[in-house]
Amino acid sequence: MNNFDYVTRPTDLDPDCLPQHVAVIMDGNGRWAKRQGFPRIAGHRQGARTLKDLVRCCKDWGIPTLTAYAFSTENWRRPLEEVDFLLVLFERLLRQELAEMDREGVRISFIGDLSPLPSSLRKEIDRAVLATANNRAVHFNVAVNYGSRAELTQACRQIAEQVQLGNIEPGAVDEQLIEQYLYTAGTPDPDLLIRSSGELRLSNYLLWQLAYTEFYFTDVFWPDFDRAVFHEALQHYQMRDRRFGTVKLKQPCAG
Repeated sequence: MNNFDYVTRPTDLDPDCLPQHVAVIMDGNGRWAKRQGFPRIAGHRQGARTLKDLVRCCKDWGIPTLTAYAFSTENWRRPLEEVDFLLVLFERLLRQELAEMDREGVRISFIGDLSPLPSSLRKEIDRAVLATANNRAVHFNVAVNYGSRAELTQACRQIAEQVQLGNIEPGAVDEQLIEQYLYTAGTPDPDLLIRSSGELRLSNYLLWQLAYTEFYFTDVFWPDFDRAVFHEALQHYQMRDRRFGTVKLKQPCAG
């Protein structure tokens, strides 16, 4: 039994060593629902509640940016009923939660190819982005119809077009230029990636951006991912020695 209430940041977390950007792969909603004897959609509903609390937790504990993998380019292959439910759930949550998130200072943005989404959902996305654009408490970045290989392919195509037009010299193409053409342009790379449900893969998520990110995998299904589990992930993160390919210059946070 611990002594933390988890409303405020646990005292054993060094505020100077917290990740500035956490990315999450929210896995296990369907398996959680099956274990409870519920339909898969019940897992997605509970998973949405979990995500909402994690956004608030990042704000409470001083973590500026959270990026969540909500719907991948591969998720279109799921049963039509489940895909339709997820898209309707996204739209409903944006409509119902926007006012509260705005009051709490959450800035909402989206990454991915939004063009195939229903027009009503795109309208809610545009409304949420515009309404929260000036908020600064926490940046909540939602990956919808996102696939990292598609993102990189699009960036290469756009750069090639600019080279062909003579606007960019081939020799000017470097990492910094490529990053300007990614969906995440202007957002720092994640410091910590968390994946729930025991799966040990990236699933085409932020492949460029995760080059030097610390990974944390938990067996907990996403609907059961709470602040105590997040606390454990942050404890592990603070014990990591992040050298970015160089020799160690200082002791890690836990040192």
